[in-house]
Amino acid sequence: MKIGDKVRFISEVGGGIVSGFQGKNIVLVQDEDGFDIPMSVNDVVVIGQEDYNKAHLTFTKPAPKAPDNRSVKAMMGAQTEDAPIDDDDDEVNLSKVTFRAPVEERKGGNALSAYLAFVPIDIKEITHTRFECYFVNDSNYYIQYAYLTADGNSWALRSQGEVEPNTKEFIEEFGRDELNNLGHVAIQLMAYKREKPFILKPVVDVQFRIDPVKFYKLHTFQENDFFEQPALIHTIIENDKITRPLVVDAKQLKAEMYHSEPADHTKVSRKQQESYVRRYDDGRKKGNPFITKRKGDEDVIVVDLHANALLDTTNGMSAGDILNYQLDVFRRTLKEHASKKGQRIIFVHGKGEGVLRRALINDLVYRFKHYTYQDASFQEYGYGATQVTIK
Repeated sequence: MKIGDKVRFISEVGGGIVSGFQGKNIVLVQDEDGFDIPMSVNDVVVIGQEDYNKAHLTFTKPAPKAPDNRSVKAMMGAQTEDAPIDDDDDEVNLSKVTFRAPVEERKGGNALSAYLAFVPIDIKEITHTRFECYFVNDSNYYIQYAYLTADGNSWALRSQGEVEPNTKEFIEEFGRDELNNLGHVAIQLMAYKREKPFILKPVVDVQFRIDPVKFYKLHTFQENDFFEQPALIHTIIENDKITRPLVVDAKQLKAEMYHSEPADHTKVSRKQQESYVRRYDDGRKKGNPFITKRKGDEDVIVVDLHANALLDTTNGMSAGDILNYQLDVFRRTLKEHASKKGQRIIFVHGKGEGVLRRALINDLVYRFKHYTYQDASFQEYGYGATQVTIK
């Protein structure tokens, strides 16, 4: 069997012309509409050669031509026409033939999106089922990925490989006994296209927490576009926007703290502060962030966590020192009001790059799990404040 042979299907109606080979056991048959149909070599037969031995697939090279366009065999004479032909010269083993079908790109797929997905094997037995982990590539790029888990101060490579465009790759199956090993994971990605120019994407390196408790709750697993059954989807990158990293970048935080934006409406304006009633006022200019704003009978505490609102000066303090001080004020505030059920506290942290906000959310998820939180009023605080309700 060789490229150009006319074949028919054995197990179904149809056939066409051999257009190529994929691996050792797949032949590509071009039908009358011009589509390449992959078929097992055992399911096709060359028309006129139904007894052809399919166990040894080769294709024959054309006999070499002499300069006058006569075949070498014709020049040698009729007495050589029945001479045996050396298989090594006239046949090429199919294992040396490689074929890669062109990638079908979709509209909007040039924006890089990738996800880590966890799918329960038996959603009806959520408390006992095992889980499957997948890497989802929802883009027109090939992606080389590395999936790692934290092991103390070190990291362990859990899986790595290449995922084709617009496909999902099975990584592993695991049980609940391994959930504690998945608490802190890292994903590193490199995206590219083959045999065509493309827009270069930045290398992705993100870390995030996976809460083992979620694997015991049915509502954790949601309907999605990638699987027929509900799944827990963690976003790595979506539409070229990388998910917020877990690790706080000290340099990034420092830049945010000292960046002056006069038009930043996420800060508490002077006019707003004048309408507030200060609490716990001890006469100090700084270090007293507590402000109370009344709405009818509601008592709302507003805490400005900007460095210039908490400290007289930040001289001699590193970015990490500033962050720790802000977190200390945040934790102290929640503990001091722990007995006031229903009390709402608004922490103004600014928009910036979101470093401080991510640190606060991390504390709310792991230190103050029984409190509820949400974005504060956009109208009053822009996009730079989080409201916490004491429960």
